[in-house]
Amino acid sequence: MATPIQLIKKRHRLLGALLAIVCFTNMGCGFLPEASFQLASDSRLPKWITIPTGLTRADVSLTMNYYVKPWGRSAQFVLRDKNGRIIKKEDGKMRCKEPFQLKNRSQGLSSDYPAYEAITVNGITEIIEHRRMEPIFYVTDNQDLWKQYDSIGCG
Repeated sequence: MATPIQLIKKRHRLLGALLAIVCFTNMGCGFLPEASFQLASDSRLPKWITIPTGLTRADVSLTMNYYVKPWGRSAQFVLRDKNGRIIKKEDGKMRCKEPFQLKNRSQGLSSDYPAYEAITVNGITEIIEHRRMEPIFYVTDNQDLWKQYDSIGCG
């Protein structure tokens, strides 16, 4: 038969375990990416990424991870060399509450793609393009998109 002290300790352990489960359930999405994408090989790098001396664009890859946290959406960019070693990590803020689309795109398109995200890293904003549902992204310089982004007011 358990003593009162053993019952109290058991109750505290159970309470602690339940509290940990609740905390990790609510915060888990903030630590694990919602989605992960690779920069297309034919896309330019974002302006905040610089390739180290001695390497070329073909020598590196860039992964972008989206996170949804209680305080907002964010993105992390991870630059790697050909061997998969991390060269640099940059954290960015997603400027809009949700992805946006070009307003005056071709009629007849009923898809959610292409979709765009404005992301700021170190004070520099780039527009990220998702052309279709695939783990690939592009950096776009489309002036119509930039004008629309400026008019949306989510920057």
